[in-house]
Amino acid sequence: MDYEDRIVETRLNNDEEELESTLRPKYFSEYIGQKGVTDNLKIYIEAAKMRREPLDHVLFYGPPGLGKTTLAGIIANELGVDLRITSGPAIERAGDLAAILTNLNDNDVLFIDEIHRLNRSVEEVLYSAMEDFALDIIIGKGPSARSIRLDLAKFTLIGATTRAGSLSAPLRDRFGVISKFDMYTVEELSEIIRRSAGILNISIDEPSLAELARRSRGTPRVANRLLKRVRDFSQVKGSGIIDTKITDKTLKALGIDERGLESLDRDILSIIIQRFNGGPVGIDTIAASIGEERITIEDVYEPYLLQAGFLHRTQKGRMVSAEAYRHLGLAQPCDGQISFDD
Repeated sequence: MDYEDRIVETRLNNDEEELESTLRPKYFSEYIGQKGVTDNLKIYIEAAKMRREPLDHVLFYGPPGLGKTTLAGIIANELGVDLRITSGPAIERAGDLAAILTNLNDNDVLFIDEIHRLNRSVEEVLYSAMEDFALDIIIGKGPSARSIRLDLAKFTLIGATTRAGSLSAPLRDRFGVISKFDMYTVEELSEIIRRSAGILNISIDEPSLAELARRSRGTPRVANRLLKRVRDFSQVKGSGIIDTKITDKTLKALGIDERGLESLDRDILSIIIQRFNGGPVGIDTIAASIGEERITIEDVYEPYLLQAGFLHRTQKGRMVSAEAYRHLGLAQPCDGQISFDD
């Protein structure tokens, strides 16, 4: 199975963008979770509006699917300005960035997803744009080349990344606000599913709502995706109302267990246990064993396995936890001890 087709995949598929946009909150009053991040942002935004200045550049980091793009839209709405959305891989040349920046108006918000994947030459052009709101452009070649400076509108850059450590220090230091996104609690996910069900006009009982929240891997995007799949089953196999019976039937058909793991997650844990005695084992070896790329393991599979306590990252490699043995119903090492290096 391609990881992009996984029901618990946290990245947004192309065919989901339109429906996803209808579920996204537009203002802080509608946003659920990440309270520490939003409380601070409310203050920064209000202060910027009082001073009639652009908001400081903002960096969001954390696993995909936690609402970074949504919060960027909320910031633009709260400021009453336009939002321009792009991504690091989409900006291939400095000229692409210049075209975007020169079309911004004062106080507009530019959101760059996967900002850690910016080309280095593009990133260097971004430095002066962030600090001085200007672009330094070289015209011509050789001895006749000359540099000109273009003034830009005073804008706010919001960058989002799943890998804060991959950002260069000069770029990271130019952000005035840096916020980490955490996994959502079951209670927060329950409220998100309740809100989404209301928007989609779906009838769902409380036990089903709680069960979906528990199996959503701490991620709103997964919660909404599960809700839509259970809706499909309820319309075809049930009465159109989501109850515990149809919820259990759907989750079983999707292969999602009570902790939110699906077959590929369980395969990773099983391979480490059965082939490598529980670890430690290198990430490249794991990737080769399940036929996936290293970046896929690190960005798609690992975050939840680490957060849920099934996997540990050590200096020597990845190791499974005692919890993973129990969850898979496998016997632990004879001494019953699993140790981890810091």
